[in-house]
Amino acid sequence: MHRSAYNNPPPAHSPPLHHPVPQHVSTVPQLRSPPPPVPQSQQQSPNSYGYPQQGGGQQAGSGYAHAPFGGFMNDPTAQMGFQMGKTAVAAGQEYIDQNLNRYLNVSALKHYFNVSNSYVASKLFLVFFPWRHRPWSRQQRLSPNGQDGYFLPPREDINSPDMYIPVMAFVTYILLSTLLAGLRGAFHPELLGLTATTAFAVVIFEILGLKLGTYLLSISNESQLLDLVAYSGYKFVGIIVTLVVAETINAGQGTGGLVGWCIFLYAFNANAFFLLRSLKYVLLPDTSPNTASGASYTIARSQRNRRTQFLFFYSYIVQFAFMWILTRQEASPTVAGKAKAA
Repeated sequence: MHRSAYNNPPPAHSPPLHHPVPQHVSTVPQLRSPPPPVPQSQQQSPNSYGYPQQGGGQQAGSGYAHAPFGGFMNDPTAQMGFQMGKTAVAAGQEYIDQNLNRYLNVSALKHYFNVSNSYVASKLFLVFFPWRHRPWSRQQRLSPNGQDGYFLPPREDINSPDMYIPVMAFVTYILLSTLLAGLRGAFHPELLGLTATTAFAVVIFEILGLKLGTYLLSISNESQLLDLVAYSGYKFVGIIVTLVVAETINAGQGTGGLVGWCIFLYAFNANAFFLLRSLKYVLLPDTSPNTASGASYTIARSQRNRRTQFLFFYSYIVQFAFMWILTRQEASPTVAGKAKAA
């Protein structure tokens, strides 16, 4: 018996699948926060090129508006903190000004730093070459009321004392002394402090001596202390010139020798002559009753002679001692050893 081959029946064809197609299309709007309102003045104000600003349209188009610093500046707590900090700073500054003015007149001190480049150059030349300068009297100007007078600032009067040159010369002297000691091989760590201490002591002792002399001679002046401090610092100009020139010529021998003494004597005489002429209006006021301030400074002849002697003693004797102390420079170890061997 023969069995016929089994044939698979052909697969049945299923109908194609159709996805449902919506008949009514609806769009869901995107929910976004509205932009902040733009002031009318900002919309109408032109920019730096003359065209109206487009900031509001750009922000509206982007749809997002961020406050600066994340809205921190608009926080009431932050604003209260800023206000308290501002109040504390103002109170601290007022407290410092009130307590500082008890010991130092800041407004008067600013007068001594009112300088210019031309004044500094002319004043340095005057301090070192005072021989032919005329006149030495300070210039005054009447106040708006037309009665009281006041001295012109250093910027407008070369005879007016300043504190810019003395302060800069004082600092330069300290640094220059240590630098020259290092070049000679005589530097040690304590030299900087020792030089600064010596210079401070000389200035303080000089000011105390001047105040004592003005007190004993009954000399009064509105800005006497600040004037004396300023004039006491001009000697550092001659000291600096002496150190530089003597060190350059002597080649490590310090300020000793014939050349060093010649330079020192010239700087000393120039400074003494400058002080003798400049301090005359402080120690020997004008005897004329027709001054700018309308005050009469008539003094007795004997008292005027004592003031003249005090001025001469301070300008020559005292300044010679102080300038000699400040200009002493030791020779380098190599030069000193050669001198001893010879």
